[in-house]
Amino acid sequence: MDRPSPAVQDYLKAIYQLDESAEVPGPVTTSQVAEALGVTTASASNMLKKLDGLGYATQVKRQGVELTGSGRQAALEVIRHHRLLETFLATRLGMPWDEVHREAEVLEHHVSGALADRIAEVLGHPERDPHGHPIPTSAGHLVTTPSRRLSALAEGASAVVGRVDDRDDALLRFLAERGLVPDARVEVLAHAPFGGPISVRVDDERVVDVPPAAADAVHVE
Repeated sequence: MDRPSPAVQDYLKAIYQLDESAEVPGPVTTSQVAEALGVTTASASNMLKKLDGLGYATQVKRQGVELTGSGRQAALEVIRHHRLLETFLATRLGMPWDEVHREAEVLEHHVSGALADRIAEVLGHPERDPHGHPIPTSAGHLVTTPSRRLSALAEGASAVVGRVDDRDDALLRFLAERGLVPDARVEVLAHAPFGGPISVRVDDERVVDVPPAAADAVHVE
């Protein structure tokens, strides 16, 4: 099968990531895909039909869409390229972690499998990107670790930051300024009432207040 177009790759990646992050297993809905990609529901519906025709996805009547085996492999390939590029830009070019996602979104469509393998070799075959997300292998294997959101930790609970959501540049800067980065140790001291901020001790050094929306973006192990 020919390499998917950039537009198809974007949809496959979005579907995969929506399915991966779903709390309840099941098909990914058209509206979820449309929201994730910032397109209309009609545009998303048309592309999902195309993915079905190409053999990358299967539409489940009145429920949504599921990736086929080839769709999953294609999604993992572009995710691998994206996360390797983020790692290269951050570690070799010194780009801040709040800028690499946007650059990798553009470059991921223009990297061959051979170049991705070369980048991985030069970087020493990293297992995670700068935001803590696991990097798929060239064979399409992805090792995931069970996690929960920082906002879900009870008062007095401790954990280690595994990964953070990377789609919002301002949020990444906010988290970095407070030390909420992969491998940081955190302890929840208190949940303010009525949806207020969460008081968190970071690396046994300082206490920071984190709004619930920001705490939702931090995944701990």
